[in-house]
Amino acid sequence: MRHLTHEEVLARAKEVDLPTQHLIDGRAESGSGATFPVVAPRDGQILAHVADAGAAEVDLAVAAARRAFGSGPWPRLAPADRGRILLRIAELLEERREELALTVSLEMGKPITDAYDIELRAVINTFRWYGQLADKLTDESPHTAPDALALVTREPTGVVGAVVPWNFPLTLAGWKIAPALAAGCTVVLKPSESSPLSALLLGRIGTDAGLPPGVLNVVTGDGPTAGRAIGLHPDVDVLAFTGSTAVGRHFLRYSADSNLKRVWLELGGKSPNIVLPDAPDLEQAAATAAWGIFFNQGEMCTAPSRLLVHSSIAEQVTETVVRRARELKVGDPLDPATEMGALVSEAHLDRVLGHIATGRAEGARLRVGGERTPTAIGGSHLQPTVFDRVDPGMRLAREEIFGPVLSVLTFDDLDEAVRLANATEHGLAAGLWTSDLSTAHQVSRALKAGTVWVNCYEEGDLTVPFGGMKQSGNGRDKSAHALEKYTELKTTWIQL
Repeated sequence: MRHLTHEEVLARAKEVDLPTQHLIDGRAESGSGATFPVVAPRDGQILAHVADAGAAEVDLAVAAARRAFGSGPWPRLAPADRGRILLRIAELLEERREELALTVSLEMGKPITDAYDIELRAVINTFRWYGQLADKLTDESPHTAPDALALVTREPTGVVGAVVPWNFPLTLAGWKIAPALAAGCTVVLKPSESSPLSALLLGRIGTDAGLPPGVLNVVTGDGPTAGRAIGLHPDVDVLAFTGSTAVGRHFLRYSADSNLKRVWLELGGKSPNIVLPDAPDLEQAAATAAWGIFFNQGEMCTAPSRLLVHSSIAEQVTETVVRRARELKVGDPLDPATEMGALVSEAHLDRVLGHIATGRAEGARLRVGGERTPTAIGGSHLQPTVFDRVDPGMRLAREEIFGPVLSVLTFDDLDEAVRLANATEHGLAAGLWTSDLSTAHQVSRALKAGTVWVNCYEEGDLTVPFGGMKQSGNGRDKSAHALEKYTELKTTWIQL
């Protein structure tokens, strides 16, 4: 939407028809009639009052998904037919790309250009990729004795509960929904209460594309009520969650207290980004470090929030990051020229400001930012923020902030860099900048992270898996490996 002016985007945003009811069994449902407000972080105004799910609404959605799985056509369709519907979802997402991008930008503060170019591209590609993959999977027939035939088949697990966050509301929903549907499962999706509107649109697009009733249900509500009800529900077979480590622990408890459902978790991160003196381009390394922490307002689980720089180049790299931070255009998410929008809520902005205050109190040096960004429309805007002279024991270096706050730490040798990088309970992602091939391989192997980017950051496509180590979770999204979460292996032994 770069070709539009700010005024044109504002006018189009006013025309977006925002859904407010649950999607259960293929129909819009208001449930008990209880609602909650969805607030636009760009200006603090209420966008809509959305249906608030309790245990009763979750029961209805899970029952619909169970019927659709137990006696409906979806698990029994030929994989190619399931794939065609997923491809149709991708087509409809493309047709309604502008409407969806506006909705995402309104509800969670992402710059409209990023919502259109990055978020929508990702979710469209996700449904397209799994639609194309659906009929490419094969079962196994191991070689056994001549008088027996062994078959190993993958069967859909059943009803999937998907609970997703607000920072990439469509992308992360797609990463759960698309492989689950491709495998033949049915889904109950609960989006974050901060970003339910785009998920409700996605559910309606699924129905329009031909998903049978009950195959994809969307219930909106908060985590302690609706999320807990899904986690404890005895008819949910698999729970797929992206969010905080603290909430991930709750879902493991819910599994233990209910039916021992499988729980797949993609949790927080405190990702290190290591820059060595032999980086192929120090300017590019620093610019990428700045982009990585300020993209999506720093509200990203893989954000390279710890910049680990060799002491001989620390000031040079840090100064480049600081300059980029000062040049960044922070403002109204609906302005196509905006590079960093609003944090998702006032409450979240207050939490991030609390981390900044703690960093100052602990003795880190604030190089840039650290304050609210005043705008004509109000909203939850924060200056891009950089600290250096950060000690590994400081909270800035240990705790996930989930905002545009960078901590710069220095090291003197490679062993120290690896120790610093791994000195965290998280293990989601890491970056490394070096021209030495052996160093790239050795350090990548030594880093305890699910993804390591070398001389880049946040690169990749749907062919590669994504997920974490340690307390960053288990299981993998993306790639064919994601199907492992939504299928069961069955062995059939036939005596001949």
